[in-house]
Amino acid sequence: MKKLIRTDSSNPDFISLVALLDADLAERDGEETAFYAQFNGISKLRHTVVLYIDELPVACGAFKPFKDTLVEIKRMFVLPEYRGKGIASKVLTALELWAVELGHVACVLETGLRQPEAIALYKKNDYQIIPNYPPYEGIENSVCFKKVLSTNTSIS
Repeated sequence: MKKLIRTDSSNPDFISLVALLDADLAERDGEETAFYAQFNGISKLRHTVVLYIDELPVACGAFKPFKDTLVEIKRMFVLPEYRGKGIASKVLTALELWAVELGHVACVLETGLRQPEAIALYKKNDYQIIPNYPPYEGIENSVCFKKVLSTNTSIS
């Protein structure tokens, strides 16, 4: 049975999933991990979600205010054994829906070239590649995306 909760970055399950995400990113990004880590703190994230299957936390994501009516999607992660089942899209849609409810009109995000699964996820969910925004300008491994949100967004 699936359950998705809205929470904040103090949630212990969110913290545990993010620790696994950080370990995965450290392996993929090597020396560049320190650069990215400075932008990935979770202590002040007020909008996070955790998806559970049979009471087990298997996926998470978050957003934070970016500028004006934009939010930045952060800390997306699905346990490896649950990937390829549409879970990341459900988490992303839940974040988009929450952002719309709060009056935001678009999402931006950054991911890395060494995360082809993430790039495929965002393209599949109608995110468009945009020029890298600060602080990712000039960072060769970074790919930035944007999506204009619809008030018709729903979780299926």
